[in-house]
Amino acid sequence: MIKELDTIVLSRDLPGHGLTQGDIGAVIHCYKGEGSFEVEFIIRQGDTVAVVTLRREDVRLMQDKEILHVRKLQAA
Repeated sequence: MIKELDTIVLSRDLPGHGLTQGDIGAVIHCYKGEGSFEVEFIIRQGDTVAVVTLRREDVRLMQDKEILHVRKLQAA
C-alpha cells in the first residue's frame, strides 16, 4: 500500500515533465480509494521539477537493496 511520504519509482516516461522511467519521487497526497497519488519530483538542491498526479500503475514503491542512479535533467 502506498501512503503519503513514501518514496516511489516512476514506471513510465513522462516526457512532458522531463521525467523518465526509474525517476524517484515522494508521495505528497493520496487520493481517496488509493487509486491515484500526487507525487513530487525534485533535484538534488531540493528544487521541485514537477508535481504530477499519477495512477497506481504509473508508480511502484522503492524496494530494499535497490541502487539509486543519477542523470542530468533535460529541459521539458
